[in-house]
Amino acid sequence: MWEPRQDTEPVRQKAPRWWQAPPRPTWEEEPSKAGLAGKGLTLTLACLAILFPLWIVVVTSLSSRKTIDEVGGLVMVPKGITFIAYKELLSGGQVTRAAIVSILVTLIGTAFSMTVSVLCAYGLSRPGSLAHRWILMILLATMFFSAGLIPTYLLVQTLGLTDSYLALILPSAVSVFNILVLRGFFTGISQELVDSARIDGAGDFRILWQIIMPLSRAVIAVITLFYAVGYWSAWFNASLYLNDQDMMPLQNVMIQLVQKQEAPVGLGQAIKTGQLSGLAVQMAVMVMALLPVAVLSPFVQRHFKKGMLTGAVKG
Repeated sequence: MWEPRQDTEPVRQKAPRWWQAPPRPTWEEEPSKAGLAGKGLTLTLACLAILFPLWIVVVTSLSSRKTIDEVGGLVMVPKGITFIAYKELLSGGQVTRAAIVSILVTLIGTAFSMTVSVLCAYGLSRPGSLAHRWILMILLATMFFSAGLIPTYLLVQTLGLTDSYLALILPSAVSVFNILVLRGFFTGISQELVDSARIDGAGDFRILWQIIMPLSRAVIAVITLFYAVGYWSAWFNASLYLNDQDMMPLQNVMIQLVQKQEAPVGLGQAIKTGQLSGLAVQMAVMVMALLPVAVLSPFVQRHFKKGMLTGAVKG
């Protein structure tokens, strides 16, 4: 006689609430419309808080003395544009000379710092290099302990670097943090690739130049930008080691201009005749100091995530 099939599998009971998997974290949930609107508003306000002061600086630098006198200071709404401040600044004087000094120091200093940092990071990334662990520990110690300002000044003075452009480069030529980021990226490169090149007869310098560096373009671009911005924005070494005003870089001239409320040499006549405002000169110098960083940063922005995060995680 036919009998219906009976399910032999036991009936699964519903797990208690305390045993159920926890819900997803809040940051993994799909954002609501209100959340998206709040994020958009927050980002918009943050952008305005950053761009509004820059807008005021640029507009004031392009305003005439009459417009600045009418508003009584910084200009928010442009009323006619004039480039007289930039024309006078670039006509050949203290500011022009300071800009040339800053450009040369930035180019030479960045090239020197990158050469030293890349060579040091490559040596520390090779497991068989001589005393690389001890050298790495010494470098790490310098991140937490330093000799201080007075011993550093005495060392620079003893080496005869005062009133020399080398004083703007050598005391801050190497950053241990940048070396560690480079080392972390170099360590993540496949060792088999390096070994195969060594079997083919390539030396360390050829491996570094033709294999390591092409694979590390992202991190090299980021560290180069770090060094370049550091040299371009540096002012402390110049104020400490330089006594000749003609050797001062652009940042120091800008500080003197803003603090003393005086026009650079060669601009006094234009200010006295009413053609130029001292405030417009100050804002124009600030724009000149910010312009190179603002122009170069977008080209390196796409390398930041890959260069910094990969080097830091694998280090």
